[in-house]
Amino acid sequence: MRRRGPLLASLAAAVLLLAGGTWVLYGSSWLRVEKVTATGTEVLTPEQVLAAAAVPVGAPLVSVDTDEVGSRVRGRLSRIESVDVVRAWPHGIGLKVTERKPVLLIKKNAEFVEVDASGVRFDTVAKAPAGVPVLELNAKHSPSARRFDEERLLHEAVLVAGSLPEPIAKETVQVTVGSYDSVVLELSRGRTVVWGSGEQSEAKGRALTALLKAAPKAAHFDVSVPTAPAVSGS
Repeated sequence: MRRRGPLLASLAAAVLLLAGGTWVLYGSSWLRVEKVTATGTEVLTPEQVLAAAAVPVGAPLVSVDTDEVGSRVRGRLSRIESVDVVRAWPHGIGLKVTERKPVLLIKKNAEFVEVDASGVRFDTVAKAPAGVPVLELNAKHSPSARRFDEERLLHEAVLVAGSLPEPIAKETVQVTVGSYDSVVLELSRGRTVVWGSGEQSEAKGRALTALLKAAPKAAHFDVSVPTAPAVSGS
């Protein structure tokens, strides 16, 4: 009995401590959601993100399911690629979002569908974003049209557009796809680039960068074979 006394006292203290901690986390007004913030937006506004998150202000901070909040934001805002939801004790929830960035545009009537580097069509906008090329698909009469459908050709165009060095991407006005191995870029000032297929795109980007520096007044470039690039019309 003498040994049981201290043990029972310890258990009682542990129970009281657990009950008190549970009350502080769930029952008291000390650790409740009072402020929700959103950062990282570029095209969207923080208010749009907060509305999509729908975090219950006043709820116990510990009860907020951060995974569910993140899923809600991604599900309601297709422009959001990822979101990090964290508890900012004692009263806040913070949301840090990363928006998808378009590498290619698909013209649809008077609007433009934005496509990111993963091939995800995530939004339709009335005005084309600056520095993002428009896709021109002319593959209906291609001999390989049955083998490479429009979705596969779109993938090739996205692969090319997403691999362009930033200075070149900003000058690319249009990406024309005639077939799987016939991708042509139209740059500003009427310049054209024969790219070929989407294979070796990084090497082709490096070759084109070198050609543009070596022949800044040229009108036509060919990097379809990146180890033997060509230039004309200078």
